[in-house]
Amino acid sequence: MTDLFISYKAEDRSRVLPLVAALEDQGISVWWDEHIGGGDDWRETILRHLETARCVIVVWSRRSVGPKGEFVRDEASRAKRQGTYLPVRIDKVDPPLGFGEMQVLDLAGWKGDTAHPRFQAVLAAVRARLGIEDSSPSGRPHRSRAISRRSAVAGGAIAAAAVAGGGAWLLIKPSGAKVQSIAVLPFANLSGEPNQAYFSDGIAEELRSALARIPGLKVVARTSSEAVRNADIETAASKLHVENVLTGSVRRSAQMIRVSAQLIDGGTGTERWSEVYDRPVGDALQIQTDIANMVAQAFSIHLGSAERRALKEGGTGNAEAQDLLLQAQAIVWRNDDAASFARAMDFVDQALSLDPRYGDALTAKASIFAFLGGYLASSAADAQRKLELAETFARQAVRVAPRSAQAHGALANILWAELRLRPGLAEFGAMEKLPGASSNYFSGFDAYVLALVQCRRFGPASARADQLIAADPLNPNLYSTKAITLASVRRFAEAEQVIQQALALGPDLIWPKAFHAFYLMQMGRLSDARKEFTALGGAGPWVAWAAVAAERSGDRPEADRLIAVMHKSMGDGAHFQYAQVYAQQGRPDEAIAALEAAWDMRDSGLNFLQVDAMMDPLRKDPRFQAIVKRLDFPT
Repeated sequence: MTDLFISYKAEDRSRVLPLVAALEDQGISVWWDEHIGGGDDWRETILRHLETARCVIVVWSRRSVGPKGEFVRDEASRAKRQGTYLPVRIDKVDPPLGFGEMQVLDLAGWKGDTAHPRFQAVLAAVRARLGIEDSSPSGRPHRSRAISRRSAVAGGAIAAAAVAGGGAWLLIKPSGAKVQSIAVLPFANLSGEPNQAYFSDGIAEELRSALARIPGLKVVARTSSEAVRNADIETAASKLHVENVLTGSVRRSAQMIRVSAQLIDGGTGTERWSEVYDRPVGDALQIQTDIANMVAQAFSIHLGSAERRALKEGGTGNAEAQDLLLQAQAIVWRNDDAASFARAMDFVDQALSLDPRYGDALTAKASIFAFLGGYLASSAADAQRKLELAETFARQAVRVAPRSAQAHGALANILWAELRLRPGLAEFGAMEKLPGASSNYFSGFDAYVLALVQCRRFGPASARADQLIAADPLNPNLYSTKAITLASVRRFAEAEQVIQQALALGPDLIWPKAFHAFYLMQMGRLSDARKEFTALGGAGPWVAWAAVAAERSGDRPEADRLIAVMHKSMGDGAHFQYAQVYAQQGRPDEAIAALEAAWDMRDSGLNFLQVDAMMDPLRKDPRFQAIVKRLDFPT
């Protein structure tokens, strides 16, 4: 018998995933259509689980209440007849006629925090339906872990950065060479098994990584490529500003693999080159190399021995090890919770057991430890231990793959998070000289741009941000990165305009919203800023900015209330934020004490000391200057 069945519109899958993960983390057995295996009759499978479920969460959204939400409405009707219907909404919509009699539990704007009252209400309703008692102490909701600036800035870029692979613009343009542009669209999974999608997506990402190492090619990164997954070739080329598109499909059985690839002119839709590879499964690695070579030939690019070696730098000769790493990448690309990273780490460890010198897998392991230490650590000591492990594996990756930009980028990120700024910047420099150089392998903020900003190297930071946006034009976090560079030189009006672009691309992302509110505050639009901070909710580092907005509005009681919220939800993980608020409140002694506490914890938020506008009231204080000097920023 199924405990909990989740009904939702397929296009909302990525938005429903945090709910599934949060419920599973609470010990709830969840069934949703992601569990349908290859060969299953999907209609019969769904009906069987729907009719045996003890509770059915129906997720109402703009899509599921719309004209194409008939399957969700049909499943909701069956759940109502069986007395298992539990409505939840993720958008501000009313359920369709006939489904609104029961109070709808509201998860609109919820971002996955299991301590949030809205999730706790859903959890309580599910437990009541299933007859499960609350197992948390005294029936209180689980407390979420403290969120630090590592999670806010460094975390997302360190986190899974190299786990997700390459696929970045070759930033060093070959002199005298015509740079041609290409996007590798996600390859279609023709295996007939949805759980094989990781392999077809992974093959496409491996190709992006290889092509990005070829001099003379500008390769669009993964985020933007996936954003046009379902577009036609001409539309995709137009949105990505490329001349060429590589597309294809993968069909894999137990014995054979067929990869079909086509290089198409993005302007005319005409085929420039195509090939079908029918090989034993173990030949997938050679197929990737062959395709990369054929693309280079199509562009009349000659690959010497050094370039051919670069295509394989950090790779493996073991097809099973590569397959395991692709599975890890697929998990990390779409999830950021502890359970998912534990599953990804298990795949990485299996890959390394098959090939201990697999550079990309070592880089992945380092990046996972960095994310766990920077984002999901239970204490400062736990964070330090995980970052030390991250550094160990990153250095191993650099040793076995010395010309891997991914490995150097991961090590640079980790050193920077540890406040070891001079060696960190040196690693960023080493990375930048290598083929396919970019630290933005994941979809988060670019750590190298932020490092340059923090060292007050605003020109190079801005130039790199622009280059990354050109290579990944549909990635909202890169526009946020660009906005940070502008705000760091107090160009808040321009930063606000750029963050609007991030909001247009990622309207559900919390950080562009937080930055937008911050820039409005800095521009003196306090009422608008406070409204946006209130709409944000949650307990992230932006609560400090909300407290400052309240202070500037003359509302000290609200500022004090928000500080209390920070203490309750973030504990000792928010000393840098406390310092921001105290500095703005004219409480320099308390601000300096908070910065000293942040130093004791090696809080990576301190990396922003030279440029953070919140710290401006402290700049002439000798104690503040001493902390900046202690950080030893590279000059």
